[in-house]
Amino acid sequence: MSLHYEVVLTCVLQDDTPDTVLAALRWHLGLAPERPAELDAEEHSYPMLSPDPDSRLPGGDFASLRRQSRGFTAAGDERHAWGLFSRNLWLDDMMGDLYTVMDLLSPHIAGPGYCGYFREEFDTEPTTLTFREGAFGPLKL
Repeated sequence: MSLHYEVVLTCVLQDDTPDTVLAALRWHLGLAPERPAELDAEEHSYPMLSPDPDSRLPGGDFASLRRQSRGFTAAGDERHAWGLFSRNLWLDDMMGDLYTVMDLLSPHIAGPGYCGYFREEFDTEPTTLTFREGAFGPLKL
């Protein structure tokens, strides 16, 4: 019998995140119909963050990627960044794919810190995910 994990990613990506990365994220989130040609089909074999309309998570799966205002510079210019949020239910054999997603995101994070969590669906304690210095951790699989 497989275990199920709630996987939540919530982070801010730099405004200058490359279009290729944004296209990959849109596909992974189920917001674009086809895998971008730049993605390795073996490593990115399915849309990992695409909401399952039949998810048994309370409230269901969710995916969002949008450009948002992040305040103003000292000169009064508006700053922007990309806000990412996804919540999915994954089978235990999918959890290794979390590295693929985190590797895609980590070079483009707007700042270090919290970026989500995962937890076995009946656990009360999640494992927190963080970004720091172009890397991510801790991942306690």
